[in-house]
Amino acid sequence: MNVSSGVTRIAMPDIIAYTMTKGAVDAFTRTLAQHLGGRRITVNAVAPGIIDTDMNAGWLRGNQEAVDHVLPQIALGYIGTPTEVADVIGFLASDDARYVTGHTIDVTGGSRL
Repeated sequence: MNVSSGVTRIAMPDIIAYTMTKGAVDAFTRTLAQHLGGRRITVNAVAPGIIDTDMNAGWLRGNQEAVDHVLPQIALGYIGTPTEVADVIGFLASDDARYVTGHTIDVTGGSRL
């Protein structure tokens, strides 16, 4: 299981290195899935969007202006939680996802649709 980011779908010049490395995770996920598929090993990634984590705390928590700016970009209308990302990871790690491989699953609440 790999962790990518929703920022790989948009241009974010202020965080070039972060976006570039997360894009590489997406390519690595597809390549490794192809490489290990013959052994029936699945490889997927999750790409969280704006999630209420310590990483985002500096610009998000307690900053109503930032919240008001990002909420209209999220189809579900709220900022995600780490538990919501973990639930998708749990599914992909389960036998229920045994025929899912090579995918990066957005966990963005529908950001930037």
